[in-house]
Amino acid sequence: MKPLESGDPIRLGPYRILAVLGEGGMGKVYVGQDSEGHAAAVKVLHPHLTHDPNLTQRFVREAQMARSVTGGSVARVLDARTEGGRPWIATEFLTGPTLADAVRSHGPFDEPTVRALAAALAQALRDIHAAGLVHRDLKPANIVLTATGPRVIDFGIARPEHGLTLTATGQVPVTPGYGAPEQVLGQRVGPPADVFSLGAVLVYAAGGQHAYEGSHVAAVQYEVVHGEARLDRVPPPLQPLVGACLAKDPASRPLPDEIIRSFAPPRGAERAWRQGSIAQDITTREHSLHLLTTAPGGVAPRSVSRRRLLTGLAVGGSVLAVGGGAVWWIRKGSGPFDIPPAVQTPQARVLDPKKGDYVLGETAKPLWSVPSALSEESPAPLPVRDVVIVGAPKGGIAARSVVDGTLRWSAPEAVAANRYLSLSGQLVAATDRNGTLTTFVASTGEPKWTSPAEAASLLDADDEAVYLITKDGRVRAIGRSDAKIRWTVDVDADLGTKAASRGLAAQGRLVITAADGSLVALDTTDGRKAWDRRKQSDDGRAKVALSGRSLCVTGKNLSALDIVDGKDLWSAENPKPPNGGTISWGPPTIHGDHVYAAVLGVPVRYDVRSGGGTDWVYAGLFECDPPSPLVVQGNGLWSVAVNRTQGGINVIDLSPENRPPWVFPVIKNPTRYWLTADANRVFLLDGTSLGALPVF
Repeated sequence: MKPLESGDPIRLGPYRILAVLGEGGMGKVYVGQDSEGHAAAVKVLHPHLTHDPNLTQRFVREAQMARSVTGGSVARVLDARTEGGRPWIATEFLTGPTLADAVRSHGPFDEPTVRALAAALAQALRDIHAAGLVHRDLKPANIVLTATGPRVIDFGIARPEHGLTLTATGQVPVTPGYGAPEQVLGQRVGPPADVFSLGAVLVYAAGGQHAYEGSHVAAVQYEVVHGEARLDRVPPPLQPLVGACLAKDPASRPLPDEIIRSFAPPRGAERAWRQGSIAQDITTREHSLHLLTTAPGGVAPRSVSRRRLLTGLAVGGSVLAVGGGAVWWIRKGSGPFDIPPAVQTPQARVLDPKKGDYVLGETAKPLWSVPSALSEESPAPLPVRDVVIVGAPKGGIAARSVVDGTLRWSAPEAVAANRYLSLSGQLVAATDRNGTLTTFVASTGEPKWTSPAEAASLLDADDEAVYLITKDGRVRAIGRSDAKIRWTVDVDADLGTKAASRGLAAQGRLVITAADGSLVALDTTDGRKAWDRRKQSDDGRAKVALSGRSLCVTGKNLSALDIVDGKDLWSAENPKPPNGGTISWGPPTIHGDHVYAAVLGVPVRYDVRSGGGTDWVYAGLFECDPPSPLVVQGNGLWSVAVNRTQGGINVIDLSPENRPPWVFPVIKNPTRYWLTADANRVFLLDGTSLGALPVF
C-alpha cells in the first residue's frame, strides 16, 4: 500500500482513486471510492498489455461473467469498463486476512471452526457452479476471512499466461497441491475439481500443513495424482469427510450441498470471525480503511500521517485482501521484530455423557492441577496458544503447558505484578524492575526485542504498539515495529493509588479503566484524549469488554458505549437490592451476541448490541461472586462462588439440552481466585495453585 504517484489516475469511472494497493505483472490495483463513500479495489491493465485485443476483451468479458455469481459468499465484481483504451475492473473491497495469512499468523483452526469454514466455502462453490462457472483455483490465498464470514475471491479475472481462472481446458496452470488430478493431467475440468481444492484447503486450515507436499513442483503434482493426502492433523471426526473431497475420481467427490449437510457446523462456530485474534485483525483493517476513506480528498486526518495510515492497512504481513485476484503481499524482513509463526493451539476434547466421558448429573474430574505453580502476586492466568502464562512462585513469569501444566519456560527477571500481555498470540510482553519492556516467543520463551520504556504497569497492546503506564504516572506507547516511543501523555485520572488501572486497545482507541472509577479513551495514533467518562464505579476501577465497537462497561451499572466516540448505546436497569444499599456489577463477559455479568449474586444476560432486556436470568446458582469474571467455554457458563471458608466452581448448560449443572468444590483459598478459558479448557487460579477443568 502506497500513496499515488505521478501518472496514476485520480478517477476511473465513478471511483475517486485514493491509494495504490499493489502492482503485478497484470497491472495496478488502486483503492477507489464511489460517490456514496463505498470502497472498491480498482484494477487497471498495464498499458503494454492493452495492445493485445484478445486479452483486453477477455479481461472485461470474464469479469462481466463473474458478475452473474450471486450470493454473499463470493467477492462481488462491481463494474468492468474500458476507459481511454485501458480496461479496468472494480471489485468489492474485503477488509480481512486471507485464510493463508490467518493460519500463518493465528494458527490452525479448531474442529468447529473448520466445520463452519467448510460449510461456508461449499455454499460459495454452490453459487459459483449455479452460474455455470468453475473457479479452478480455490486455495488459502483466494479465501478472505471477513466479519461476516469467509469470502471467495479471484475468479473471472484474466491474467497473461498464468491464473486465467475461467478459460478453456488446459489453459490454467494449477496451484501445486490444490489443483485436482484432472487439472494436473490436462483433462476436462468441471465442478468436482473445485471440491477437490476445497478438501485441500480444509487440510491446511485444520493443521497448518498442505495436503500434498514434495521437494519441488513436479513431486507435489505427482502426489496429487498418485499419492495419499496427509490428514494426520485433521481432527479424526473430519478425516472421512475431507478424504471424500480429495477422491481421485471426480465422480466420487461429494456435491457442495452434501458437504454443507455433512460438516454441519455447531451453533456459534462462525464466531471465529466475530471474536478472538482473527476478529481483532479484521477490525484493525476496517478501522484503517475507515480512516483512509473518510479523510477529505483522500488526505489523512491531522492525527494520522499519510504514510502511517497506509502502513496501517498492511496488517499481519499482508495488505487488505480484495476481490478479483488483487491480493498483494508485503514481506517482512528478518530480525527481532518479526512475528514468529503461530503454533497450533491444542484443543481439549469436549466431554459428552453419551460417549461415557462422564455420568450425567455428576461432575467430571479436573484435567490437571499443579500446587504452588504461581506466586501470591500473580495476575490472572493468560492462555497463549499452547501455554498459559502466570507469575512464577519464586519471582518472574512462567509458561506452563495447557495440556498438562508442566513448566515450559520461565523468565526470572520479569515482574509479574506489572502484568503481562499477549502480542498477536505469538509473543508475550513483560517488564523488569528497571521498567524495561521485553518480549518473548510464547511457545519457547526465546527473547525477541526490548525497549527502555520506564514501565510501571502494562495496559494492553494492538498490532501497532504496546501501551503502558510509566514510573512517573504517564501513559506511553511503544511501537511494535521498532521498540521506540511513539508518544507519552499525561492523563487526568488516578492511574494507581486505589487500584491498578487496566487498558483495552481496539478500533484506534486505548480505553483506560482508571483506579478512581473513570474511563479515559485515548487516540492510539498520538495519545490525544478522544473521550472520557467519570465515576463509572464507586469501588475501584470499572470493568470493560468489547464486541465490535460496542464497549460494555460494568461498575455502578451495566451499559454500552461506542468505543470510538464514547456515545451511549444502551444502559441496563439496575435491580433493587433486597435490603437497600448500592449495586456493584461483576466484570462483563461477551460471548457471541450476548453480554453476561453477575449482579446481586446472580448471572444475567443482555443483547450486546441493543441491550435488549434481561431475556435470561439464572438464579439456580448459589452466590456468584463478582471479582472473577463469568466465563463461557464449551456449552457452559462458569462462575465462582465462595464464602469465608470454602468455595467452588459452578457450570450451567447454555445449550438447548439443559444438562444438569456441574459443581467443582475445588477452591481452597476463597480470598484469591480467578477463572479464564481457552481451547475447551477452563483455567483456575486458586491461591498459588493452577488447574485446568474440562468442558461439556
